[in-house]
Amino acid sequence: MLKLAPSLLAADFKNLVRDVSLAEQAGAHYLHLDVMDGAFVNNISFGVPVIKSLRGASKLVFDAHLMVNAPERYIEAFAEAGADIINVHAEACADLAGAFKKIRALGGSPAVTIKPGTDISSIFGALPGADMVLIMSVEPGFGGQKLMPETLKKAERLAEHITKNGLKTEIEMDGGIYLENAREVISAGVNIIVAGSSVFGAGDIGQAVKSFYKIFDEFEKSKGGAHG
Repeated sequence: MLKLAPSLLAADFKNLVRDVSLAEQAGAHYLHLDVMDGAFVNNISFGVPVIKSLRGASKLVFDAHLMVNAPERYIEAFAEAGADIINVHAEACADLAGAFKKIRALGGSPAVTIKPGTDISSIFGALPGADMVLIMSVEPGFGGQKLMPETLKKAERLAEHITKNGLKTEIEMDGGIYLENAREVISAGVNIIVAGSSVFGAGDIGQAVKSFYKIFDEFEKSKGGAHG
């Protein structure tokens, strides 16, 4: 199933509930939540209070991307705030298996993220414990960057590994994804697209979401399926 995860970082922070509601009503599946600590990445965004506040206003799947050092310290707090997926960076987490176990014990869905420069094979051993892998297609920390083409090769290698080993791990990609290159991204094996400025930065948020799903439908029909 192909799914869209609009990134809150690109929303109008004066009107978060409005923007999130527009995306949800148009059919988005997830809400991507970029949490930055100013240490692991050179930017600071938002944290538990914002997520907790939005949780009561949305039924979207909350996909919390923790761009923080030692993310295992905050798993419980984000789970309690309402994050459904808790996504930790391979480069920042000393014990991925332990983090995944803790996330699942708290009722969440564990996921792992890698930066563009991280070898995709470095996380293969941890995949049985993860529900999703997020491949960063830009350097994490700031929105509005261009997708790095070489990251599509990583998605292809990951998809091949998942299929070969009978895993059910989903593949998400974040960074520089727009309507113009969405088909190229999903053709590489990605089934969850994170889109920030191309959704929340659009003049019509609902139409932007629908435009992504139109591409998803066309792709699925060409493969003999439907996004659901």
